[in-house]
Amino acid sequence: MTADEHEDAYRTWRASLRTLVADAEQLARWQERRFRFAHELGRLLADPYGGAPAMSGPVLYGVFLSGAGLCYVGQTRDAQRRLRDLAVGESHHLANTVPPELWERVVVVRWPDLLASLPARERETVAALGDEVCGLALEHLLHVTFAPPLNSRRRHRDGVWRPRNHADSRSRGAVHASDLAELWQVVQAAWHSLAACPVPAGGESVISTAVGRAVFPGMPGPLPV
Repeated sequence: MTADEHEDAYRTWRASLRTLVADAEQLARWQERRFRFAHELGRLLADPYGGAPAMSGPVLYGVFLSGAGLCYVGQTRDAQRRLRDLAVGESHHLANTVPPELWERVVVVRWPDLLASLPARERETVAALGDEVCGLALEHLLHVTFAPPLNSRRRHRDGVWRPRNHADSRSRGAVHASDLAELWQVVQAAWHSLAACPVPAGGESVISTAVGRAVFPGMPGPLPV
């Protein structure tokens, strides 16, 4: 896209929004429609679905766009709260940058469910580090591996975005990432399985596995559009 095409698309976006919030009645309708979509997406991400249990406890999650691919990776120790809030955007910048109506796929991996497959020594390491540090370490490894664009720059007070060098990070997650080599291998396999699974047929919006799920917000299924 050229700079002129970018400006034209931006002007079209602003004009469309002006139409959608043209008066108090239209503003209320727009607010209700956005929240209806975000609420239903949060439910599909967090609630029991098709016999699969609810997402709870520590998880990793990633948001994919049709053009950019994996654009954002996050982790939380409270899947019920974070996954429900992710699309609403009340405490998260992602939905304010890319509306959830445009998300192609959201992958969620409940990484503690993978611990049983690990040797005893690595399970002991995970227990010693705790869920918070392990989640941060796995998030760091996803950042380094995939360089998702919305995680790869940092806002500064001068109004400029500057690159983040994940490989040089000295965060708690980065410091302990090398301690979780075998957990990282099984997390990668679970992540790739959900990131690459075909879009479901028959109008379904969710694919579940034993350790996570992939949700497809753009599918003409249960999500209101």
